[in-house]
Amino acid sequence: MTVRLTDPIALGTLTLRNRLYRAPVLEGAGNTRDPAATYAQHFVPNVAAGLGLVIQGNTIVLPEGRTSPGMSAIGERDRMRNLGKLTRAVHEAGGKIVIQLGHGGLFAIEGWHRQFAPSRSAPPLAPSRLPLWLRALSRSDTHIPSTAEVEQLAQRFGLVAAWAREAGYDGVQLAGSNAKLLHQFQSPTFNRRKDRYGGDVYGRTTFLREIKAAIVREAGADFPVLLKYTAVEETPFGRGITLDEGVQVARIAEEAGFVALTPVVADALPNSSICRGEFPGRSFASPAMRKRLLSATGTHLRSAAVYAGLWLAARKYPFAPVWNRDVFAAIKAAVHIPVLAVGGIRTPQEAAEILARGQADMIGIGRPFYAEPDLAARFLAEAHAPSATSTACESCNRCLVPQMLGMPGVCYNPEIHKIRKPRPPGEPAAPAMKVA
Repeated sequence: MTVRLTDPIALGTLTLRNRLYRAPVLEGAGNTRDPAATYAQHFVPNVAAGLGLVIQGNTIVLPEGRTSPGMSAIGERDRMRNLGKLTRAVHEAGGKIVIQLGHGGLFAIEGWHRQFAPSRSAPPLAPSRLPLWLRALSRSDTHIPSTAEVEQLAQRFGLVAAWAREAGYDGVQLAGSNAKLLHQFQSPTFNRRKDRYGGDVYGRTTFLREIKAAIVREAGADFPVLLKYTAVEETPFGRGITLDEGVQVARIAEEAGFVALTPVVADALPNSSICRGEFPGRSFASPAMRKRLLSATGTHLRSAAVYAGLWLAARKYPFAPVWNRDVFAAIKAAVHIPVLAVGGIRTPQEAAEILARGQADMIGIGRPFYAEPDLAARFLAEAHAPSATSTACESCNRCLVPQMLGMPGVCYNPEIHKIRKPRPPGEPAAPAMKVA
């Protein structure tokens, strides 16, 4: 029987009304006065339009692990519990919400943002001593955690997951991709450890497996734990993660009890490989944005390095429809748990085709929700229409630099707002957000 976007699905103990989810992106709520209300402004309209699942963007388990000023970081239990009004609002609108948990590791904000100077913050974490080419791009005082410190960090993930359950979240997803710390532990580029956290593919997944075990202890065995991870790693030097290794990680994660997997292609360096599209030249042309970037980086040379990195990434990783297809299809063929597709899915017809061909079990869309909060209604209604209708998002990447600097996660392309598809006559607006 052909699987449809409107079909329900179970991820462990979590049952969803359909197979469309909002992929984790940076909402910029972490530095707002009321993060729950900011998140609700994003998520409630999505769910009211029919979205089955929200995966809230990377929330850091320790404040020093952020990679952007706009990221949410959980330093204490009350900060997580205050997000309970967000989870209630999503549930009242008919959806489910999972929170992504992670840590920036080597590329945490302390390593690059002038506001977080070395004298005021702990050095960034790295799994092991870095190769020479990476040492040139990072702080010289990078800290390599001991075996005991890695154990403590795994326990910290478990504790924060338990707080998330108290706040009403329906599960957690580990942020194991996009050059963050959990990706770094899986990667032969970063991880050259000699203890149980290094070595072969199985050894390099020990941190993930111990985090999963800590979540079981702290939050309960029935609390769903999902994993987004780098199944193929591109790297400018040396050897990254191969697809064969990505398949091995999937099988290890299934055995460890993860309920769903989101495999992706990502670069060893944080860049636009994870979102693809155009070089955001208009951001650098803006005097106000250039001033913000200079304030963050501290020097014109470092600002120029950001420019060059995004320029090169845009040429190496141009937009391509469904760019992770080969990866998620290979993982789907190797495991029995649900596999979540993401990356360049821009039409309802692409979503329907992925499901009909059995290449994945759910369809994820991220930044297009910035431009179309009610996108879910159109995707669910048009998944089997004969003609392809794309999202309003043009993958112009004008949102990247603002997000990096802690600005709101919204669409910064004024042309998109001019042409945004109007609501059909007679269709009611999304209900007002309730976050009290």
